[in-house]
Amino acid sequence: MERSGADRRSTLGGWIGNLPAPLAMLNRFSITRYLLASIVSLAFDVSLFMVLVAFLVDPGWASAAGYSAGIIVHWLISSSFVFPGKARDGAALQLQRLGFIGTAVLGLGITVIMVSGLTSAGVLPVMAKAAAVGVSFFAVYLTRKYGVFR
Repeated sequence: MERSGADRRSTLGGWIGNLPAPLAMLNRFSITRYLLASIVSLAFDVSLFMVLVAFLVDPGWASAAGYSAGIIVHWLISSSFVFPGKARDGAALQLQRLGFIGTAVLGLGITVIMVSGLTSAGVLPVMAKAAAVGVSFFAVYLTRKYGVFR
């Protein structure tokens, strides 16, 4: 059963919705909330990666740990703030979580393929990564909005 309006808001969403009008706009569109969730999860990802590398953990393992932490943080934010009222219960919740992880793998695949292909074509790695982040962001957002959290 679809909840309406304020009933679907998370605590955080309700708080943001009560901010002055220009700031409350952050809560109006799921793409804006998704961008905020992505920024927060990226911060967790990069922070954990940097800490682990500082402790001499292999960068490959450190990047996997950081990315995994980012996925968990993104799930927590997405299920309560980005797509409020869309989380399932029971077995459906487990399927939703698997779909979320599948979209994370989709984003990772898009990133790897684009960075590899663009750098092979002579594009600077930082530019290739920036392009991949943009394409991956929208592909994963749309898949989550219309698939995982429909």
